Order: sequence, then C-alpha cells, then structure tokens
Amino acid sequence: MKEVLIPRISPFSYIFPDPLEASKEGLVAYGGDLDPNRILSAYKRGIFPWYSKGDPILWWSPDPRLILYPEELKISRSLKKVIKRGEFEIGIDRDFASVIRACKDIERPGQEGTWILPEIVEAYEKLHEMGFAHSIEVYQKGELAGGLYGLSMGSAFFGESMFSRVSDASKIALVALCSLAKRLDFDFIDCQIPSDHLKRMGAIEIDRAEFLSRLSVALQKPSYIGCWKGFEEVIDLKGV
Repeated sequence: MKEVLIPRISPFSYIFPDPLEASKEGLVAYGGDLDPNRILSAYKRGIFPWYSKGDPILWWSPDPRLILYPEELKISRSLKKVIKRGEFEIGIDRDFASVIRACKDIERPGQEGTWILPEIVEAYEKLHEMGFAHSIEVYQKGELAGGLYGLSMGSAFFGESMFSRVSDASKIALVALCSLAKRLDFDFIDCQIPSDHLKRMGAIEIDRAEFLSRLSVALQKPSYIGCWKGFEEVIDLKGV
C-alpha cells in the first residue's frame, strides 16, 4: 500500500493543499497556526481545523460532506409543538462568547474531552469581532438554554458546534438558523461531519467534489459581514 504523506502548513503562508487530493477521511494538512485569516483561507477551500489537545493543528475536508439546505429542514411534530408554545426567545450575536464556551464545556454522551480548545475559542472570538463568526442564542425565561455558532461567507454558513441545557434548545437554534438562511437566500449550511441527529433533521451527504463545486458558487455571492443582531426580526420559527 502506498504511504500517504500529509503536507505540513507553513506558518508564513495561507496556502493550503488541494482538498481533492486528501484521503476519504479528509486529512488535508497539519501545522500552521489559528490566525483568523488562515482559518478564513481554509474555509474558502472547504477545509476546517479539528484536533484534540496535544495534537498538532489538523486541517480537514471530509468525504462525504454533510450539508443542510435550509428549505429542506425537517421538524418533528413534537418539536413543532414546542415551538408553538412560544417558550423560547431567539437571539443572534448577543453573546457569542457564552455560546462558544457552552459548546466547549457541555458534556456529550460517548465523548471524552473537547476539540474546542482555548486557542480555538480565542481564534473564533476574533473571527466574531471581524464579522465572520456568528451565534444563534436560545433563551428560556431570560437564561441561555442552547445555541450554536459558525462562520458565514458568501451564501454559505459553516456550522461549528451546538449545545443544549434544556431539551430541544439546540434543535430550535437550528430551526432559527434555517429561517434566517432562507431569508438571506443562503445556498446551504455546512454541517461538516456526518451525523445521524442532523440527518434526521434533513441534512444529506454529498461527495467532497460536489461540495467544493457548490461552495465555489456560494462564495461568489455577497457576504453578510458584521454583527447580525439586526437580523433577529426576520426569524420566524413557526413559518419554517
């Protein structure tokens, strides 16, 4: 079997290898740093950082890729009932720091530790300040009950992580994101790694080449850079 050599990223360059040359698992390269501009350069090529404590920075472009078309979101009857009760309030970019830290600290069944390391938090908070990273907050009785965060470029939203402190709160955050994405005419939400939970909500797997082609089209469209608080009023949970 031919040995696959994983390229090392230079700290002095934002150039990444062609993700189409990566293995099916999707490891494109390692090394470099988490400079926000390097991260943006990676996302533009369909690549994202994902690694554990003690590892070098690993850059991935998995095959297949999981994406969600906002108009194809599936909402269960039980979730619709929860939404109709009107117990939750939606916020956008109100408290990015709390959302990313909650995603980092939440305990997940079958998962030891977290890939959202302190340096990841720092990098994405900088991207939030730059107007590229955004959070969806779900509040119940004034308390943060759940949410998600990710990056936006062109007409694509790159989902990073979500959390729930209250049952269904992360699902409601996704419903809110899809409502917003439809209003802003986004092409898709990148869910990155295949997940049964997200598939049940309408996400589908596509091969890496198709994803990169769709991403290229999405990046040609205008980006909504800056704070998204003003978009809260366009979200309609019951209309999704």
